[in-house]
Amino acid sequence: MAQGQPIFILPEGTNRLLGRDAQRTNILAGKVLAETVRTTLGPKGMDKMLVDGLGDIVVTNDGVTILKEMDIEHPAAKMLVEVAKTQEDEVGDGTTTAVIIAGELLKKSETLLDMDIHPTIIAMGYRQAAEKAQEILDDIAIEDISRDMLVKVAMTAMTGKGTEKAREPLANLIVDAVQQVAGDGEVDTDHIKIEKKDGAVVEESTLIQGVIIDKEKVHPGMPSELTDAKVVLINSPLE
Repeated sequence: MAQGQPIFILPEGTNRLLGRDAQRTNILAGKVLAETVRTTLGPKGMDKMLVDGLGDIVVTNDGVTILKEMDIEHPAAKMLVEVAKTQEDEVGDGTTTAVIIAGELLKKSETLLDMDIHPTIIAMGYRQAAEKAQEILDDIAIEDISRDMLVKVAMTAMTGKGTEKAREPLANLIVDAVQQVAGDGEVDTDHIKIEKKDGAVVEESTLIQGVIIDKEKVHPGMPSELTDAKVVLINSPLE
């Protein structure tokens, strides 16, 4: 045995692929994952019914929810799941679109690989295309956005989230909340707190212009309502 030669110990039944075969397998995994969520895209997108090992059922057409519920083991497919999670964290929407675009890029790269174009060249071309796409998006961006357009954007983002019956009132409430904390074009969503309570309908959601502290009364004899009260906030235990 030559010194320095790596030794791989793999579980029984493991298949190890190298070179072009490994590339094709990775591309196939990405394409299959993209096709899984493709039918959920758009105004006529279909819902998916997911059943976990405990028999719990989830019905949704939200891309990131579908991908989180799936038991994905392939490394390349897991990377697409991370794409969806990043899109959700950074933007809050567009997860399905991000995965589908990634799947299409993989599909096109397979054609380029068949033409014996090196993967490094393909990646470089995709980076240049991304820069060009960013330039075009900046050129067509709308600077002055009306409230009506903001409401429509919010309603679109809520499609498939189980809020179809209350989309319009919720969209108006969301726009009101965002405009309250918006400053110089920047919106810090950490300044918006969402409290959920059981026992009512979603249409009864309301915007509170103030501070909500979700705590129970220490004693049942304490008042439930106070008007013009002086409040002190103490960030330390009272002992």
